Amino acid sequence: MDKILIVDDDPQLRQSFERLLLQEGYAVQTAPTGEAAMAVIRQSALDLVIMDVCLPGMSGLEVLRTMRETDSRIPVIVMTAFGTTETAIEATKIGAFDYVLKPFEIPEILALMKRAIEAGRIMRSRVEMDGSSQEGSLELIVGRSRPMQEVYKAIGRVAPTDATVLIRGESGTGKELVARALYQHSLRSGKPFLVINCVAIPETLLESELFGYEKGAFTGALSRRVGRIEQANGGTVFLDEIGDMPFTIQAKILRLLQERSIERLGGREPIPVDVRILAATNRDLEASIGEGKFREDLYYRLNVVTIWLPPLRERSGDVALLAEYFLSRFSREMEAENPGITDEAKTFLDGQTWPGNVRELANAVQKALIFSRGCPIGKEDMIRAIGEPSPTKAPDGELSEETMRHWVRRILSSDQMDGLFDACMDRFACLLITEALNLTGGNRSRAAKLLGLSRPTLLAKIDRYRLRFETSVSSDPD
Repeated sequence: MDKILIVDDDPQLRQSFERLLLQEGYAVQTAPTGEAAMAVIRQSALDLVIMDVCLPGMSGLEVLRTMRETDSRIPVIVMTAFGTTETAIEATKIGAFDYVLKPFEIPEILALMKRAIEAGRIMRSRVEMDGSSQEGSLELIVGRSRPMQEVYKAIGRVAPTDATVLIRGESGTGKELVARALYQHSLRSGKPFLVINCVAIPETLLESELFGYEKGAFTGALSRRVGRIEQANGGTVFLDEIGDMPFTIQAKILRLLQERSIERLGGREPIPVDVRILAATNRDLEASIGEGKFREDLYYRLNVVTIWLPPLRERSGDVALLAEYFLSRFSREMEAENPGITDEAKTFLDGQTWPGNVRELANAVQKALIFSRGCPIGKEDMIRAIGEPSPTKAPDGELSEETMRHWVRRILSSDQMDGLFDACMDRFACLLITEALNLTGGNRSRAAKLLGLSRPTLLAKIDRYRLRFETSVSSDPD
């Protein structure tokens, strides 16, 4: 149960707000002054603080500054009257998650609270690597394969720096977990960490969400609004799905990376900000640049350090580890006995190609656990949970149209893949190139001719898909 502290000197507001939040299922504490609030904050593990700016004695801004000196990971929503909007803006600069004007709409404040609590959970929830820890409160990046060892090394090397990091990989490979691990092992780990999904926010709202706006910038802009990047000053911003960011907004991100400043929508003065940028995408950015959908100069600014996350099909030995981890985790979350998983089921799982990667495996294990009725999860349970087997592992080695149709239906009904079309096309492209190189003994010129591609185009795709082949000394002259 999430714990919320309400700080306001108005007893009627405290009582009515407390009743509302108790009805919503929250655990609630209240405080009438800043001093009383600090006493609660020091003694309790809180998930959210909702605080008025104008308090007797110690003001809300003083409470916020004191909180930020010790821990920036408890989200604070500031309440203010219409006459003190500038004070609320100052509060967001200090580190408040957001602010609301009194009187406020109940649905608006409840939705904002959910976002703030989730942001706080992400900042405080530890992400451990290699699956060596089994603490229930931790989220793990599980895997001991050679490709994952390279990922761990990259995180360890780049996390303590302020370098911009671009995290790349197919959908479902765990890019957000890597971003969180980078944040938690960084020198900014005690500062804000904001996740912004460039696809989830409508294009018409994304610019004002990121950079804020000035009063009168557009119809309905009745007061100045601080953007998410400015709110995260001193901390880290994770731009997820940056490959889908509208072209017009990319220029502002480029300016942020180059000049460490932003401009609010409708503003004329640059505002200095100190944030570290992490970004992730499953898109082929190089192709997007060629199509005019992604700025080449932004690509080079983002590409200071790139961490490639391997697809699950390339992580030999990790599938069984992940299955056991998810089974333990979901059993704990469902408060159910862990039934275990048979070796036959593990072998079956290892033989799949997982178009949805780790996310798809997690969903399959959870579904199998729900229907297992306490019995050890076997091969048949996993077959039912997954559906049709992967087409690339068909028993006779042939890809019949019906097998392909079943596979397509499975991934279309998985409800778990962003950029589904591009991900599937990447899978088939990878398979085509692999087989062409196998047929030509690794000769890239002959493989390019076989595929109807130019040699530079084939080389670019081999590099994109990180394909490695042995070639004879004389088989592929440059």
